Amino acid sequence: MIPIGDDNRDRTITPYVNYILIGINILVFILFQGAGSNLGFTYAFATVPAEIISGDDLVTADQVIRDLVSGQQLVLPGLQPTPISVYITLFTAMFMHGGWAHLGGNMLYLWIFGDNVEDWLGHRRYLLFYLLAGLLASLSHVFASALIGDNLQIPSLGASGAIAGVLGGYLVLFPRRRITVLVMRMVTQVNAIIAVGLWFVFQLVGGVGTLSGSGDGVAYAAHIGGFIAGLILIKLFAAGRKSAARNYW
Repeated sequence: MIPIGDDNRDRTITPYVNYILIGINILVFILFQGAGSNLGFTYAFATVPAEIISGDDLVTADQVIRDLVSGQQLVLPGLQPTPISVYITLFTAMFMHGGWAHLGGNMLYLWIFGDNVEDWLGHRRYLLFYLLAGLLASLSHVFASALIGDNLQIPSLGASGAIAGVLGGYLVLFPRRRITVLVMRMVTQVNAIIAVGLWFVFQLVGGVGTLSGSGDGVAYAAHIGGFIAGLILIKLFAAGRKSAARNYW
């Protein structure tokens, strides 16, 4: 089930912050990450759990790996020096992605769900909500990695943790909002509680797979942590905002 749109007829403001967040993610990926080719930048500014836990900047040697099919040798860069505090990478990693598909999927979700949450919270509160949810999502990944004994030197990056927080907030604010989704080449509409709820179930299933040793490299703990953070934080950030009567379904 892939969301492709939602009902925006009650939106009252232009979601400038959401547009800017999308723009920054795209620009960082193209200009600074070289559309995925600048691994040096990526490995310098991504979040490395071992660095967050220790507070030390880790630098590791490049690794030479051989493609078993072609026999070609590839150089995989090691962790690069981080010219800022390693703790700031908890934020810089939010605006970096591993490839076009990673970027496109995240921006699609942010485009669909972020504008409504910003409309409800207002520009400033939405920005703070987004960044705090992303921070808590990254910390969830760091501590989960340490808890299950994962490789703490594997960098993590992407906006999905913060976007998971947006989804959690959206679910609380608009549980019955109609979401247009693509299912098996068919376009239909479902309530947000179904579209977002199923997304969260998939994250839980993926997280269990990681615990069983069959993970696919996705930081499910960040998704789960960000989503739960969004569910909780939205009540705080939405306090004193629009009346529930403004919620259109």
